[in-house]
Amino acid sequence: MDSFFRQFNSPPPPLASLSTEGRNDKSANIDEADTETICKIINTEDSQVPVAVAEVIPKIASAIDSIVERVQLGGRLLYMGAGTSGRLGVLDAAELPPTFTADPMQYIALIAGGDRALRTASEGVEDSRDAGIADLNALLVTPNDALIGIATSGRTPYVLGALECARMHGLLTVGLVCVRPSEVELEGNCHIVIDPVTGPEVITGSTRMKAGTATKMVLNMISTGVQIKIGKTFGNLMIDVKATNSKLVDRARRIIRTVASEFPLPPTYSAILHDDEQLDAVVRRCEGSVKLALVVIISGWGIGLCKDALERRGGVLKAVLEDVRYETVVRVFNR
Repeated sequence: MDSFFRQFNSPPPPLASLSTEGRNDKSANIDEADTETICKIINTEDSQVPVAVAEVIPKIASAIDSIVERVQLGGRLLYMGAGTSGRLGVLDAAELPPTFTADPMQYIALIAGGDRALRTASEGVEDSRDAGIADLNALLVTPNDALIGIATSGRTPYVLGALECARMHGLLTVGLVCVRPSEVELEGNCHIVIDPVTGPEVITGSTRMKAGTATKMVLNMISTGVQIKIGKTFGNLMIDVKATNSKLVDRARRIIRTVASEFPLPPTYSAILHDDEQLDAVVRRCEGSVKLALVVIISGWGIGLCKDALERRGGVLKAVLEDVRYETVVRVFNR
């Protein structure tokens, strides 16, 4: 059934009926509590968030797998939201390039009202479906792209418009809400609706609290899961990090030493591995790429050949190192 008929057959729930707008009995007298009790009330309520997220893990996993398919085809992952939801989308997208050397043009987040809304509330813009449609269309989307529409209330017009437009353009559409049922689901424009139900907030209607925490947890899972599935880690090590500051240089050394210790190394690189200056020099020659430096050190091949090997294996380090191991075994047996 298309979204037009869904809208009329299933009227959206009124705002006052949403669980996120309900009054929380446990915090009804919070203004009379001492500071420690205030903190305990908030902490107790926050402890319910992981439980709500755990209930929708199958939906999160489905979203990850579907997004991976598109990212591997060169598609983009887009985030759109308003207010806190939009800010959390921007935060998630912004962390991917430094953590995983992800292309910032492949992971794009938009907030209703534009970048100014990151610091100054522009809640009025969220009421425009047309604004969501216009912002999405400005990205010149293709069917290989995926959109996560974030709306804790499940009814933000800016997000609803973007999701409707995305579905018309053939994008994968994922709705992230914190109520059930929701307009995001009822309009029928989402392939997947992730809906952890976080319930009434400590401060009534302040969805930056439990709903915001749940949103951040889900986005963490999605973006991290996607990066793991496309080979941006080796085990739990972020081997696609670029050594661009002192903290990351130190982390790069530790990652290289940890991974390289699992392999027999060419004599040239055995000594280098334990010398910070020489190891840093290898990483610099590899343009700061820890992944490329690892292939160079473990294989002993030239940088150009190592780049080709990574490209041939889609950038998956584990697959390249299996090739190195196989090549080494063949060489030994052919002596």
